[in-house]
Amino acid sequence: MISGHCCRTLSPGAESATVDGILNINKPRGETSYHVVARVKRLSGVRRVGHAGTLDPEATGVLPVCLGRATRITGFLMDTTKTYRAEIELGTATDTYDATGKVTRRGDPSAVSREQVAAALDRFRGLTQQTPPMYSSVKHQGRRLYELARAGIEVPRKSRPIVIHHLDITHWQPPVVTIEVECGKGTYIRSLAHDLGETLGCGAHLKSLIRLRCGPFDISAAVSVTQLEEAFHHGYWQHFIHAADSVLLHWKAVVVNDATALNIRNGVPVSLVDEGNSLSAATELSTPVSPDTGTRCRTYTLDGRFLGVMRFNPEKGRWQPEKVFQ
Repeated sequence: MISGHCCRTLSPGAESATVDGILNINKPRGETSYHVVARVKRLSGVRRVGHAGTLDPEATGVLPVCLGRATRITGFLMDTTKTYRAEIELGTATDTYDATGKVTRRGDPSAVSREQVAAALDRFRGLTQQTPPMYSSVKHQGRRLYELARAGIEVPRKSRPIVIHHLDITHWQPPVVTIEVECGKGTYIRSLAHDLGETLGCGAHLKSLIRLRCGPFDISAAVSVTQLEEAFHHGYWQHFIHAADSVLLHWKAVVVNDATALNIRNGVPVSLVDEGNSLSAATELSTPVSPDTGTRCRTYTLDGRFLGVMRFNPEKGRWQPEKVFQ
């Protein structure tokens, strides 16, 4: 595991603000993402704990949980691609678009072939529009849609752009088709299941869902809640902590001198130069980085400590501190 910046080992319930990092947790079925976060918060004693991307209670799989200052990169982690394995049952549509809802429609899927399903899936690949389900956390006039749905109120929802990078059938056992989906932020796999049923004309709902990957975190390396509780009990849970910057490794790295580091800590825009596979602080003889270097980069001090996230400002031709961690 990648070690985060931790000062000391905590006993369960001990309070500290010194643990900054991310736990890759395999969320169990029947537990909400909020309850997983609450459990980590109680056991670790860390005040600031949050997850990066809600999983429905019946869904399982990768749930990154950020602790301490790592909560500041939650938004970056939520923007990464995610991979799911979903079982979709043809022939029955529900109001929640999954197996927990009330049946709203029944159809006959017996004539649907694998080839027809594959052809129907073609329309969902790439950049498309998707309407979120009523049972979702999307807000309408200040209220969550699921709150309105539970009150028996249905409101029109605007479709939103989503990106599905890969979408493949991995198993076909009628009336259930298993698919693997790699998608961008804001994609509802429940809506995908429902929309597939509408396209085929027989109705469908999401039978089960596993998140296989979220950004750099894979289910093969995820720790179960039971394993994590055992680690808390015996005092080695911090071995499962990933450093906050592990989410940002696809950006260029910057090692800055002490003077530049001080400016970054104070929120002062700085100049950086391109040195091939990395960046460094600019000097009088350096050529400033051009805007096509990228919109963001990560910075480190001379002794290797993660300093923060920088965003390039093309108007000023400088890099603006966006998230500072020291």
